[in-house]
Amino acid sequence: MQNRRQAIQHSAVVASLLSAAGWLPTAAQAAPNKAAFEAKTVQEAVKASGGANISESKDVTLTAPDIAENGAVVPLGVSTGMSGVKHLLILVEKNPSVLVAVFNVTDAVDANFATRSKMGQSSDVYAVAIMNDGRALFAKKEVKVTLGGCGG
Repeated sequence: MQNRRQAIQHSAVVASLLSAAGWLPTAAQAAPNKAAFEAKTVQEAVKASGGANISESKDVTLTAPDIAENGAVVPLGVSTGMSGVKHLLILVEKNPSVLVAVFNVTDAVDANFATRSKMGQSSDVYAVAIMNDGRALFAKKEVKVTLGGCGG
């Protein structure tokens, strides 16, 4: 029978082996594209994410409430059925940092993502698909915030 110390040592060895083999998850990066997360406009964030000028598309779907009663936790989602998508972005135009989330996509991934964001005030929200060829396609919706979530 193992004692506690031996069990901990064996667990550490197994964890080291799994980590070396790449089988343990790595920590998520807070800002894989710092310039995109520091952008102050939608167009700057799209450009920093590899997109050109944005154009509206019915192939990109944005899920957002019409009215957010609590701006501290606004549910937002983006999806598309198109192939050739490199990134899906969620942006809130009037937030201090417009870029809320970036999802890296391949054709092997079901491009359907959801998250929550803080919104300090009513704003247009964008879902943008950055295509492999550099096109940037978007859907937009105004979300009215009744109680601000950014210190309001």
